[in-house]
Amino acid sequence: MVNIFDVLAAYGYIGIFLISLIGSSTIIFPLPSAAFVFAAGAVLNPFLVGLLAGIGATLGEFTGYALGLGGRKLVKNKWKNQINKVKKLFQKYGGFFIILVFAATPLPDDVTGIIGGMLKYPIKKFFIASLIGKILLHVVLAYAGFYSIKWILDVFTSGFR
Repeated sequence: MVNIFDVLAAYGYIGIFLISLIGSSTIIFPLPSAAFVFAAGAVLNPFLVGLLAGIGATLGEFTGYALGLGGRKLVKNKWKNQINKVKKLFQKYGGFFIILVFAATPLPDDVTGIIGGMLKYPIKKFFIASLIGKILLHVVLAYAGFYSIKWILDVFTSGFR
């Protein structure tokens, strides 16, 4: 049986970056990269784990953005009214804020990438909002792993007293 901590120690920060990149690149079938970030936070520096995982996840989100850009022509005529409604929501509530919130939470942020691409939302703004959100999310996950692994080990070594 493979020990996840041995794998994380062997591949380190580059492994976390790649796992997050691949995990966020998938659109239809999401990969549980958050579990690796959580576990890596217990073994490696949690801030660096969160930072690199956030950068990798942000770059992976561009698959959704590219899909939205490419699919724009396909759905433009058929769903023009729905696209205009979503565009108004982006304008009303601020696309930057929406993208940031979806990136910083477990909400399905692939949707914001696809919509951002379809609306031709500025790629720099999409990148910055995703980057801030993904780094926040992954730093929290890594520190949660860092602190809870120690707590779990304390419970198992000293008992439930």
